[in-house]
Amino acid sequence: LKGRDLWVLVLGKFPTHHKIGIPEFKYVANMHGDETVGREILLHLIDFLVTSYRRDPVITRLLNNTRIHIMPTMNPDGFEATKVPDCYYSRGRYNKNGEDLNRNFPDAFEANNASIQPETRAVMDWIKNETFVLSANLHGGALVASYTFDNGNSVTGSLKGYSRSPDDDVFIHLAKTYSFNHISMYKGTGCDNRQTFPEGITNGYSWYQLEGGMQDYNYVWGQCFEITLELSCCKYPPADQLEKFWRDNKVALIEYIKQVHLGVKGQVTDRNGNPIPNAIVEAEGRQHVCPYRTNEQGEYFLLLLPGTYVINATVPGYKPMLKTVEIPDNTGNFSALKQDFSFSEVSIRSKVASCPKTPLYQHLAWASAAVKPTLHVLGLMTIMLVIFK
Repeated sequence: LKGRDLWVLVLGKFPTHHKIGIPEFKYVANMHGDETVGREILLHLIDFLVTSYRRDPVITRLLNNTRIHIMPTMNPDGFEATKVPDCYYSRGRYNKNGEDLNRNFPDAFEANNASIQPETRAVMDWIKNETFVLSANLHGGALVASYTFDNGNSVTGSLKGYSRSPDDDVFIHLAKTYSFNHISMYKGTGCDNRQTFPEGITNGYSWYQLEGGMQDYNYVWGQCFEITLELSCCKYPPADQLEKFWRDNKVALIEYIKQVHLGVKGQVTDRNGNPIPNAIVEAEGRQHVCPYRTNEQGEYFLLLLPGTYVINATVPGYKPMLKTVEIPDNTGNFSALKQDFSFSEVSIRSKVASCPKTPLYQHLAWASAAVKPTLHVLGLMTIMLVIFK
């Protein structure tokens, strides 16, 4: 509805503003208005976090070291339009304009011609204005943790039925963190005999391809790792089941938030100690198609599993700085490994660099097709098979 607000509650020691070194986390639910379980369990989560602060040492440390944003409903109009609760598909899935919000974001693989909706625009602006590191969006209609990419091409392995991101290992870990801490998701039985998900997780593309999804947008343009959590076979279950859904998901919701402290974080500064925004900081061997850059405070956050990595910090026009880091599992300490970079010869504010909204992976596909004509032929063969099937 025009002019309607989407409400977010922010929890943490410093809820009103970003603090250097404290990562930003978010949960978003109910982007499909008729998928109601996520909306309810996020309200339970808010209550649990607030009442446990200063009583439970783990929750206290989590809130002191993490800024947690919770949006219980991204599609209030769709929720209200669902007059008759139903386990299956209904008109309430869409927003007031009849648009599916999870097909409405810019897509990294193909030009998404959908008209950007007010709810989508609000979330895109929100992502742009915060330094989100980790996120999940909560859905219903299945029981599985699904991870990026949802769309794909030959560059990301779509010809093999799996669309792999440069951080595939981290995404598998994130999805398993949720499924193994959920009461039953890890069993992978799905909702009927036709659909099973080993260990309760799936690559989005492997499950079914979709264009304009929110999780891919977060990862490519928001520098934020997001997974999609399908939390109930029934989209809109009876009210008396809601408390059980909260109990089934409670541990998983908390354990997943802790993963925002994986990997390495730090600041990039000039010779005077001033932060350098828009410096590129990435782990070698996992460059992102839209390079990950420092924020206004010169901060970066990279989610990486424990191991040895070379971190490359680059300020345009200057020699890159490389640092080898040994990353431990620090999630229990509620702080990623700290690694700062100081450019002694630089004393500038790096120019604002924005990543184009054009389908980035499309260009990579063209480049790789030019280098490897066999891929092109394979693509054509695949298309022909699909046509003649």
